[in-house]
Amino acid sequence: MPEETSPTPSDDTATSPLESPVPSDRPIIAFFDVDNTLMRGTSLFHLGREAWARKIIGFREIARFAWHQRRFISVGENPDHLESAKDRALGLVGGHSVADINSLAEHIWEHRISKRLYPDTVGLTQDHVAKGHEVWLVSATPVEIGAVMAKHLGLTGALGTVVESIDGVYTGRLVGHTLHAERKAEAARDLAASAGAHLADCWAYSDSRNDIPLLAMVGNPVVVNPDAALAHHAQEHGWPMMRLSPRSIRDARRRVRREARRVRRGARRPDPA
Repeated sequence: MPEETSPTPSDDTATSPLESPVPSDRPIIAFFDVDNTLMRGTSLFHLGREAWARKIIGFREIARFAWHQRRFISVGENPDHLESAKDRALGLVGGHSVADINSLAEHIWEHRISKRLYPDTVGLTQDHVAKGHEVWLVSATPVEIGAVMAKHLGLTGALGTVVESIDGVYTGRLVGHTLHAERKAEAARDLAASAGAHLADCWAYSDSRNDIPLLAMVGNPVVVNPDAALAHHAQEHGWPMMRLSPRSIRDARRRVRREARRVRRGARRPDPA
């Protein structure tokens, strides 16, 4: 691809008064899927890979994780594969201390996940932060992984699958359900309601057809490197589509800077009842 001319600063940041949306007195949330949206592949694979390196699981189990990773990258999410991956993840953490798994998550971030992030999608998270938005990662992966990513990227927090713990040790049972598809949308909707955010002002980013419920509930859905089904749905509904190409990335970031409402400094979450 030929090198594209970089926009001048005025192209990227300047807006006329007519183009500038009115600042919001309420919080605005940008929701980001993780796997194949913020990073290449599935974060769950790296949990399995590190567990294998620490001899928590054997070669046969890591081979299954590797197959799931290849399949996910090539064709996207599949509910059956996700259920199988969930069961393997529960088996990994069951019987281990919360402190040990949090330490494992930090190690995975430093040595695996941080090297596989898409810089351009990370840049979009920072564009939202600059607007005063809350930025939440929303993923079916264990919430410990998402929380570590959010912390290191300077984001607000993470929603993810929660495994029960008693006295600091994981039982291997879920709290609720895997955060996937409709349940991911429900968790994001509940978060927006608790924050006092209007969904019409919120944003969501994902690559997967399984996140159509999440994308459809916000006023500003953006599909990122979508699978075939999501690409078709996005075209039918006129949703912006971001590919990992210089022009597409620049357009997506410019859109946030120009069209996203800035949150006033005084805006805050409502006090709990």
